Amino acid sequence: MADHPKQHEQHETVTVTDQQVEHPPMFRVLLHNDDYTTVEFVVVILVEVFLRPLAEAVRITQAVHERGIGVAGVYPYEIAETKVHRVHQLAKSSGFPLKCSIEQE
Repeated sequence: MADHPKQHEQHETVTVTDQQVEHPPMFRVLLHNDDYTTVEFVVVILVEVFLRPLAEAVRITQAVHERGIGVAGVYPYEIAETKVHRVHQLAKSSGFPLKCSIEQE
């Protein structure tokens, strides 16, 4: 019996998509001014939690102080929610009543 190598046919598959990738809705993370949280603590939050450069953190902190509220960052919902939770944890453990919230863009 003779061995014959099996021949494999190669087929090319082409996939065509007309779908657009939808970006998730974005949410602003807001810091709220209060009479007890120190400016230094808010700057630390912006640098450590929101990864803002120091100069930008100072500018945002000043806006929070002057306007009563400021945007710390804009993220998809799950990330925004996580950042708010982290801010509240750090504020509580440091003895500050800093409030942080989310609003859809």
